[in-house]
Amino acid sequence: MCQALGQGKRILQQWVSQHANGFPPVVIHITDGESTDGEPSQAMREVTSLASSDGSTLLFNLHISSNPNAISTAFPDSPSQLPDQYARTLFEGASALTPFMRSVAAEHGFQLGEGARSFVLNADLVLVIQALDIGTRPSNLR
Repeated sequence: MCQALGQGKRILQQWVSQHANGFPPVVIHITDGESTDGEPSQAMREVTSLASSDGSTLLFNLHISSNPNAISTAFPDSPSQLPDQYARTLFEGASALTPFMRSVAAEHGFQLGEGARSFVLNADLVLVIQALDIGTRPSNLR
C-alpha cells in the first residue's frame, strides 16, 4: 500500500506541476486495508498534501475488509463505528467530502454532514459506483 501510494504521489506531483490552476486530483484507493509494507498514514498525508490552486488532492479510500464485524458503511463523519484499526486508519486518511460532493451524494440518497469523509467500507457494486460518481463527477456539468 505504501509503495502504491508513493507511486501515486510521484504521478500526482508531475500532474499538479503541469496543471497548477486545475481542479485538484481525485485518487480512488481500493484496498483490503492490510498494508504489507508499512504503516500507510504518512503516505496518505503525502498524497493529500499535493495541491493545485483550487485545493488539495482528494483521497477516496474504498476498503474491502475480511473482518466479519465490518458492515457496509458509506461516508461516515466519525470512525467510532468502524470495526478495526485498518478501517480507522483508512477513514483518518480519507479526505473530507467537498460541498459539491455532498450534494452529489444527496442525489444518491445520502444525508451527509460537513464532516463526512470519502471513505467506504465493504461496499456492494452499487455503492462502489455511487462512490465513484460522487468522487469524480465534474461540477461544471450540472
